[in-house]
Amino acid sequence: MKSFVVKTLINAAAIWVAAWIVDGISLSGGSTWHKVLTAVLVALVFGVVNWIIKPVVKLLSLPLFILTLGLITFVINGLMLWLTSWASGRLSLDFHVDGVWTALLGALIISIVSWGLHLAFGDDD
Repeated sequence: MKSFVVKTLINAAAIWVAAWIVDGISLSGGSTWHKVLTAVLVALVFGVVNWIIKPVVKLLSLPLFILTLGLITFVINGLMLWLTSWASGRLSLDFHVDGVWTALLGALIISIVSWGLHLAFGDDD
């Protein structure tokens, strides 16, 4: 359980940083606490998208993984972020990604920040 909470909070922080750095990613809301809660809820949606949909997409794009030596992972991560934006809109969360290129840049930033935070804080796994 601790691992799930730590991973969710790390993803929320990474999403917050991506929204802060990239112009096309917005994490809007009223107060700071509302933004924090929105970031945590978006991190939960992001986790569900990565848990359910990403393995299927990776399996279907296996030839592209081989052909691009794994670089297609960046595109898949961007698409998962864009799908998270769409799902967040359906759930009335104040998170939006403007386009595919913005999603690719945001996914790259989220990957780097979450990797660094996992190194710093880690978990029990």
